[in-house]
Amino acid sequence: MDRKLRRGLLVVLEGIDGSGKTTQARALLRRLRYRGYKAAFFREPTRGRWGREIKKLAARADSLTPGEELELFVKDRRENVKNNLRPALESGKAVVLDRYYFSTIAYQGAKGIDTVEIRRMNEAFAVKPDLVVILDVDANAGLARIRGRKTRDELFERADYLVRVGRIFRSFEGPEFVHIDGRGDRRAIGKAIWARVAPLLPPRS
Repeated sequence: MDRKLRRGLLVVLEGIDGSGKTTQARALLRRLRYRGYKAAFFREPTRGRWGREIKKLAARADSLTPGEELELFVKDRRENVKNNLRPALESGKAVVLDRYYFSTIAYQGAKGIDTVEIRRMNEAFAVKPDLVVILDVDANAGLARIRGRKTRDELFERADYLVRVGRIFRSFEGPEFVHIDGRGDRRAIGKAIWARVAPLLPPRS
């Protein structure tokens, strides 16, 4: 029987390209469901109208200004919050989210947009996460992991750029943030993430 939470739980996985966040997000989803929790998985960019536009344009480097990129990500996120995140959380689900507005702060901030302003405009409408797991890897390690992928995001996968992105990710501090070394064994990383998620869940009855 599915275990519904009295209030939803939002866990975000963040990190540069190749940090392993998608792998760990899906592993966390499986762990939650195995333990009987109602859980949902979402990712950004989404498969919605604006998310598809982002993915189409991402293949063409320099096709957008940083400001235009930011506008598209915010539009996509508004849809995600309205259509996916809020309904899932209000129904008592544990939500695992692969990227959120912290990625926008890091990636567009690394292109020169004021990070404080990016955060302000997103937090005006975005659901606040209960936990943000940031997987820390250096740019070269991240790029080495993704070289075999069939598609490459030229907007986001330049080494010098990812160094700046990673620096912003490492600057996030607060009770909702946890930084985990993403270079280790996948299972060990998964256990470290679960050790931070489990205390946020209600005990077994």
